[in-house]
Amino acid sequence: MNLGELHIFEDATWRVLISAVVAVVLALVVHRVGAAVVRRVTRHLPISSAVARRIWRPARFALPLVALQAVWQAAPDALPLIAQVRHGNALLLLATLTWLALRAIDGVAQGVTGQYSVDVEDNLNARRIHTQTRLLARTAGFMVLVAGLSMMLMTFPGARQLGASLLASAGVIGIVAGIAARPVFSNLIAGLQLALAQPLRIDDVLIVQGEWGRVQEITGTYVVLKIWDERRLIIPLQWFIENPFQNWTRSSAQIIGTVFLWVDYRMPLEPLREAARRACEAAPEWDKRLCLLQVVEAGERSMQLRILVTSGNSSLNWDLRCKVREALVDFMQREYPQHLPLMRAEVTREGDPLRDAELAGKSPQA
Repeated sequence: MNLGELHIFEDATWRVLISAVVAVVLALVVHRVGAAVVRRVTRHLPISSAVARRIWRPARFALPLVALQAVWQAAPDALPLIAQVRHGNALLLLATLTWLALRAIDGVAQGVTGQYSVDVEDNLNARRIHTQTRLLARTAGFMVLVAGLSMMLMTFPGARQLGASLLASAGVIGIVAGIAARPVFSNLIAGLQLALAQPLRIDDVLIVQGEWGRVQEITGTYVVLKIWDERRLIIPLQWFIENPFQNWTRSSAQIIGTVFLWVDYRMPLEPLREAARRACEAAPEWDKRLCLLQVVEAGERSMQLRILVTSGNSSLNWDLRCKVREALVDFMQREYPQHLPLMRAEVTREGDPLRDAELAGKSPQA
């Protein structure tokens, strides 16, 4: 390379570097102005505003990278390391665009759920929207992440050749990959089914394997159930598709609770009914739908009473049942202690014909 060519080469290098700096500055100016305009336009649109806030940071990196990529593509191929610079910038751009897409999905989810508060008494529709939005957002995020990584890998010539060679044996590899990735894809499909069919939602009350708890979190692979004693039960999404479970808040949070008591046969029922009614009326947890006392079983020594009481949700109903049970026990202890369950024994005197006949092993008429 002679002196003239070297001078031309140095000029081209400086022009490219200056163009890169100018492109970055212009991109940052465009981002700043565009962000202000977008904020003003979307200030009354909850979903668009949430998306704009979430993509602000990745867009700040994406625009300069787009501008730089245009500069590198227009640069002469003879520049040193220009191919590596183009490839590196392309990788950064793809990673940033993937980040931007993930943040956009998250912004849409936040915008949708922000319009439906679960901190209200009748939050059934809000919980449905929250559950569906979160599951669909996680599924879409997973697909975007896989697509972004795939596109980044395809920028490497070796990866393209590897993909072509693997395609020749796609049958065997497909079977192996399907078996290996079965838990991942089964949970992904289960997440879509749960999002669309809605057998459970955020804050639903479930009975799973004998445990009572509320749905605290639904991720792309598992559900976190908060047990009443502060434990956490982690359940894979696929389990809910393959196994039955109880959902106490599927269509409504209202519930009927039961209180059982054993009393003596001589216990009058009307005073107990009045006491149960007074206990329900004095409890703020009672929703005034039902307070009913019935005899449900007659045993050898006592009878079993069942009191049905209703509340707006299961937590309130638990407290109401405890209050009614305590009130009835206290009422019987004060007013009818003699009619609590008793153990009876029959006592006979000597000379009693019935007793003598039983001891002799024969009928008293014999």
